[in-house]
Amino acid sequence: MSTESILLQRGDSKCELCSSSANLSVYQVPPDSTGNADKGYADKDNADKCVMICETCRGQIDQPDTIEANHWRCLNDSMWSQVPAVQVMAWRQLKQLSTAGETWANDLLDMLYLEEDVKTWAESTANDDSDDDTTPTLDSNGAVLKAGDTVTLIKDLDVKGAGFTAKRGTAVRNISLTSNPEHIEGRVNGTRIVLLTCFLKKSN
Repeated sequence: MSTESILLQRGDSKCELCSSSANLSVYQVPPDSTGNADKGYADKDNADKCVMICETCRGQIDQPDTIEANHWRCLNDSMWSQVPAVQVMAWRQLKQLSTAGETWANDLLDMLYLEEDVKTWAESTANDDSDDDTTPTLDSNGAVLKAGDTVTLIKDLDVKGAGFTAKRGTAVRNISLTSNPEHIEGRVNGTRIVLLTCFLKKSN
């Protein structure tokens, strides 16, 4: 059975991200594996590294600057797929949307659980977009912080306007970077706030 046939059967002849049934094609989730995802390539292992997606999803994945946030609200459903390749694509799109300031995408990221090997796969290209000429975001110990990292507060911080104190030792998960390398965004006590990196320590 070809990769295409396996994916059509797996996804009920629909896009595995948005459920559209129009203009479907095989998309191999990078990083590439041996073999290819062309029609007729009969290999279930290869199919496990591919997703069946529609023309709209493919266009916005291939050209991130054309992304339409509302289209990707479909990930609210597809992120719960049991297929690792679909989970990886959902995580990457949500991460991109979260970095672009879509708070609903960050909320979904907070709920999305990936097995360690799947998360490693998802992150393998997600962090390649940092340019060498940009100033890195560093924690209080000089460790480089990236979107999606978990950090820990090293002192109590009064959160202005929110009416609470973020306690030392609080873990902040799935952080987002900002245009200022001394600031990150994260969720504390259910509130999304900006934190100074000098008061944070990267968690392993």
